[in-house]
Amino acid sequence: MPATHTHRWKTLALSTSAVLVGLTLPTMTATPASATTTAYDSTYYKNAIGKTGTSLKSSLHTIISSQTKISYSAVWNALMATDQDPNNSNNVILLYSGVSRAKSLNGGDVGDWNREHTWAKSHGDFGEVTGPGTDLHHLRPADVQVNSIRGNLDFDNGGSAVTNGGGSKVDSDSFEPRDADKGDVARMILYMAVRYEGDDGFANLEPDEKVNNGSAPYIGKLSVLKAWNEADPPSAFEEKRNQVIYDSYQHNRNPFIDHPEWVEAIW
Repeated sequence: MPATHTHRWKTLALSTSAVLVGLTLPTMTATPASATTTAYDSTYYKNAIGKTGTSLKSSLHTIISSQTKISYSAVWNALMATDQDPNNSNNVILLYSGVSRAKSLNGGDVGDWNREHTWAKSHGDFGEVTGPGTDLHHLRPADVQVNSIRGNLDFDNGGSAVTNGGGSKVDSDSFEPRDADKGDVARMILYMAVRYEGDDGFANLEPDEKVNNGSAPYIGKLSVLKAWNEADPPSAFEEKRNQVIYDSYQHNRNPFIDHPEWVEAIW
């Protein structure tokens, strides 16, 4: 059954009018986004509930590392299920552009969609190998040309509009997804950072505060990803995608879709 959120996470905001008139407000301690509660808290996430920081990260790593791995060729059909357009079962929704495109147009030509590694495969040099190279929690269908423009760039704000990119932007050292995908990207990147800790023969993937990370197993910028996670909460599409991966393919979950407040609790 889909995860049930008892209440949406919220951020605190000071009243603009109060600031303008110079009122003295009580001192408030910044807190992470309000906790969500899911149907998996007493089962799947049982050993993580109540933890923070490195303890939470370690617990989540253990939990989500139990997964069924699929081949890179199997990713094609998997994405047709995980990213199916809810309004047209013949199509998938493309990351970055938001375009709905026919499932049959998968390939490498202009007008096709292909398999985007949100955590660029060169950042840690894992390629398309079964494991991080085939993990559905960061693989998404994307327009071939938009995917090529993103390349292996780090994520940051700013740049010029990407042609047919749905509002995404790019500059010489970073890529900014359209607003509707910013939270998705942040939660995919941070999933990878928790799932792959260097204990399974693959690189220890971590977010950092840089761009131009090259082949190092890092992707930035963490502060920007955290802001995107706050600004763009998990959508129904993202939650359903998490569920399909859990039920039908890998049998593990992206904890930051179920508990977006855990981003702040860890980082």
